[in-house]
Amino acid sequence: MKTVELTKAKSSLEEYIKDAKKAPVIVTDAGKPIAVLVRIRNADLETVSLSNNPRFLDLIQRSRTRHQSEGGIPAEEMRNRLRKR
Repeated sequence: MKTVELTKAKSSLEEYIKDAKKAPVIVTDAGKPIAVLVRIRNADLETVSLSNNPRFLDLIQRSRTRHQSEGGIPAEEMRNRLRKR
C-alpha cells in the first residue's frame, strides 16, 4: 500500500493508477486519509456509481430492513405475478 500526501503528490494520475493496480494508493491531507485509489475488478461504471450513491444505498438498506420485518414472497410467486401483467 502506498500513501501520498496531497501537497506532495507530484506524479501524474497515470502513475498513481499504475501503482493502484498493484496495491491501494491512499491520499492524505495533513496526515489524514481523504481518498483512495483502488483497482476495480469485475465491475462496470454503473455498478461502481451505484455502490457509491448514498440515496441508492439508503434504498437498499430500507428494502432489507422491510424484508426482515415483513418478510418477502418466494421467487416463483413473483414470476407468476409478473406473468399476469
